[in-house]
Amino acid sequence: MSAKQTLHRYLSEAREALRWKLDGLSEYDVRRPLTPHGTNLLGLVKHLSGCEIGYFGAVFGRPFPDPPAWLSSDVPDVDMWARPEETREEILGLYRRACDHADETICALDLGTVGQVAPWPPDRRRVTLHQILVHMVAETSRHAGHADIVRELIDGTVGRLPGEARSDDPGYWIGLRRRIETAAESFR
Repeated sequence: MSAKQTLHRYLSEAREALRWKLDGLSEYDVRRPLTPHGTNLLGLVKHLSGCEIGYFGAVFGRPFPDPPAWLSSDVPDVDMWARPEETREEILGLYRRACDHADETICALDLGTVGQVAPWPPDRRRVTLHQILVHMVAETSRHAGHADIVRELIDGTVGRLPGEARSDDPGYWIGLRRRIETAAESFR
């Protein structure tokens, strides 16, 4: 497997893990902020839609058709949550289209293809597809990790993908948490 194929595979797996975290949840639960800074599942998907559109589109002169208006908004963090009129289907559909567009860019270009990330500092602005692939594997995996924690807080579901949880036994997790807490308390 080539370096490009390997990076693309890791990106695809992180995307799949993120999408799965929304499965089976209510509209409220996918939108509900569960951290002091507002982290929510649908907002993570919306944010990564913008990342896919920008990094694999504009950076390499391959603009995304019909970009959402919020991408050019001056409102801070508008991409980190869904307004009531934005449906889950719309945001997940945008993410699928953004990933498809990104996949076309990844397949069409060589790892050494040069692009420009306009908002980045001048000394880092010039990038290659290789750098952007690494960046997006890290970015998507980071937010998939956030989604893991948010989903666990919502309904206790754990694991990277369906069927990959280490144990379905709640007693296992209660015991593990108790051992971890006991170890931490030894430092009080």
